[in-house]
Amino acid sequence: MNYSTLKKTVALSFASLLAVGMANAQTDSTKSSMSNSTGTAKVFGGRGQYNTWSFGLNVGATSPAVAIGGVNDYTDYVVSLGYGASLRWQLAHSFGLQLDARGGKVAGNNNSAQGGVRDGMASFDTRFWQGTLSGVVNVATIDFLRRKNSVNFFVNAGAGLIYYNPHFITASGLETRYKDADGGNHYVKSLVIPVGAGVKFRLNDAWAFNLGYTANFTDDDNLDGLKRGYPSRDKYSYGYGGLEYTFGSSSKPNLDWVNPVAMMYDELYDAALRQEVEALKGRVTNVENAVNDLKKDTDGDGVADQFDKCPSTPAGTVVDGAGCPIVFPKADSTATPAAQAYSNIQFDFDSSVLRTSSYAVLDLVSADMRSNSKKVVTLNGYASSEGTAAHNLRLSRDRANSVKTYLVNSGVEARRLKTKGLGETNPIADNSTEEGRVMNRRVEFKQ
Repeated sequence: MNYSTLKKTVALSFASLLAVGMANAQTDSTKSSMSNSTGTAKVFGGRGQYNTWSFGLNVGATSPAVAIGGVNDYTDYVVSLGYGASLRWQLAHSFGLQLDARGGKVAGNNNSAQGGVRDGMASFDTRFWQGTLSGVVNVATIDFLRRKNSVNFFVNAGAGLIYYNPHFITASGLETRYKDADGGNHYVKSLVIPVGAGVKFRLNDAWAFNLGYTANFTDDDNLDGLKRGYPSRDKYSYGYGGLEYTFGSSSKPNLDWVNPVAMMYDELYDAALRQEVEALKGRVTNVENAVNDLKKDTDGDGVADQFDKCPSTPAGTVVDGAGCPIVFPKADSTATPAAQAYSNIQFDFDSSVLRTSSYAVLDLVSADMRSNSKKVVTLNGYASSEGTAAHNLRLSRDRANSVKTYLVNSGVEARRLKTKGLGETNPIADNSTEEGRVMNRRVEFKQ
């Protein structure tokens, strides 16, 4: 793998780590941020119930070689001193963002080369300073089933800047530092990509001891003072140990050591939670019983007992919305059959469907009209005053058309039947009473 490919791979991996970590953090942050009164954190309680900021100091060894190998400009590397400080924000139990400041020296020589010289160089040592931002992922622990983790394994990757001033000795023994065009000493600036892994040991909730290794890839070829004629990039490694301190109240646990599996188990079997679940079951049962009571209809008239003002009505009785029988006006016994035939046709509330009780009247109308082929009848549809005027107008039209359809199907010519929808106009009874509204839901025959 060449350096360019490695750099792109590392950058892509780092972006993926950041995306996953921020997604986890966003999920956590949408939860409640308060711990309970005893100070015990809950896995679904949000990040606010934990201590999340840590500061660390570390010291270790640097080398111009890295564990994955690659081309080096010098035959031998010299282990040198490195040191650093870190500030980390733990966003979730498995992910955090970390700022690192690091300094030290990287050195090497050509002692193993013939004459101790290679490419005109004998040795180099370079002072450097660098700052980076990295994503840190806790990938595993060997104490996952304990109440608190005590050993975490982590990986990290990021990007930043490195400043350095190469110092080197040529084959002739000339000691030189990197110089710009006007001959003055200055620091070189370059992009650097750190990729590493490590293990963290929990001393207590506030303190931890870290061991880690980071390979640092620069974006130029000047770190060792020798810039070759073919494409290459310099790199160095840093192995370190250090202490880390987590800030915050002693009543809050450290998010870095959270064991979500154990905490979830505690929550699922928490006595208070189980009591709440049982109480919820009781409330659901009460609601179900209330619904069943609302649906109960002892006399079968279609009106629930809780709203039935006339309980125990006989089966088949036509009732109003309060469950009371509807009294229809009696037909005039002195009227002729033809007059009885043209009695008003009544309808149920908000309905244009013919009642079966209307069929007898409609059959008399049909017989009379078929026996008198010159008779023309207008069907005036009406509605009671409930609802809007526009709705009642449409409903009255539909009622008139329902009567016309029945008569046409029984043999009356359609041209002899005119329909009008008159809505809630011309009431024949008081719309303020249910009895009156029942009478107003009608179709009248006008000859």
